Amino acid sequence: MRYEAPASPDGKRRRPWAGPFTKKSDADDAAVRLEAEGNTGSPIADRRLKVGPFLRQWVAGKKSLAESTRAGYLEHIDLYLEPGLGHLYLADLSDEHLEKLYQAMEQINRPLEGPPSEMLRRLLAVRTVAAWEGARPGQLHISKPLSPARIRRVHATLSSALSTARRQKKITHDPSKHIELTAAKKRRPLLWTPERVARWRELVADEAAKEPADRRPVPRPSPVMVWTPALAGQFLDLLVEWDERLYALYHLVITRGLRRGEAGCLEWSDTDLDGTKTISVLEDEEAEADAGIKSDSSRRVVHLDDINVRLLKAWRKVQAADQLAAGEDWANSGRVFTDRLGRPLDLNGLTDHTEWLVKKSGLPPVRLHDMRHAAATIMLAAGVDMKVVSATLGHRQYWFTADTYTNVVPELAEAAAEATVAIIPRRQEA
Repeated sequence: MRYEAPASPDGKRRRPWAGPFTKKSDADDAAVRLEAEGNTGSPIADRRLKVGPFLRQWVAGKKSLAESTRAGYLEHIDLYLEPGLGHLYLADLSDEHLEKLYQAMEQINRPLEGPPSEMLRRLLAVRTVAAWEGARPGQLHISKPLSPARIRRVHATLSSALSTARRQKKITHDPSKHIELTAAKKRRPLLWTPERVARWRELVADEAAKEPADRRPVPRPSPVMVWTPALAGQFLDLLVEWDERLYALYHLVITRGLRRGEAGCLEWSDTDLDGTKTISVLEDEEAEADAGIKSDSSRRVVHLDDINVRLLKAWRKVQAADQLAAGEDWANSGRVFTDRLGRPLDLNGLTDHTEWLVKKSGLPPVRLHDMRHAAATIMLAAGVDMKVVSATLGHRQYWFTADTYTNVVPELAEAAAEATVAIIPRRQEA
């Protein structure tokens, strides 16, 4: 469909087009939009640009993204947005297109009542190819349905891209602003209280007594479990005992609450160890799942204690020795935490290494991201104001922090009370 619009302010002829359409109602709606755009004399949306190429251009134009954020955007585009929407013209993208995409994403790895939709077929085809090419199972979520939180993150990526398109006048309507998504189930952290630790150890012992073929992993009380300050201290002591190369990183995460990507992407140019004793953290995609709202290049300043300053200075000497040993092979990435050749840490490898360390320690299991929650419990146990905790963790809203740790605070107080009474020497119980 083509429309003869009034001439532009510079006198040039304007003949915008749209389509093709499968329904007359869609064509009629597009005609109304074209006429409205044309009669204003304002720039008309680019109707020859498709969603797929635009998304690639959008990511390429973001020069200051953290690597983990860029990788997250590209994964969303590769697995969902391009196969689902990439063939459509950007200016014709509608609420209905987005709703069909998210409905198909919700059906991935779930039983179907009938044949899969064309949208779902495209998504599954791309995932099959990616799996054959060696993508990590964690990236593809091969055996599990996609969570509402993950679908919301994909939507956030698309929404950010469409906001840019609207600002650049590539579109006149942003359909992402009118979509209602399934609410993400909030997973509040639970504390590894003495009772939970004791029960976990009992279950571990029961499994160990079985034949190897009959053993099963011991489930955690909640997907998000948090060490008490005492357990976090035991873990750090073990890292010192083992001469763990990345001890400074773990100490920083456990005491200052950095996210995995924030610690892994931290650069020396973002540190001030002698003056303000701060680091400037570039928040990454994980911040979105953590706090709900973020900007594309959010930064926050995190204040360091003397111990973290000392550990980072010691680590810089280790890194200098690595550089000397590597010679011309040194990557000179500028990152604070690197491998022995100066290359940025592989974040998935860091997750795997953390899992191995926790298992080796014999302590109740937590994930690397759970250690960030441990930082919150340590600050709360030390009497730090909730608003300060919220700012340190990089939460956008104070209420989010308070709501997240609703269960942890009273359990932390109870555990502290029990620990206090337990250290008093008594000849007999009162």
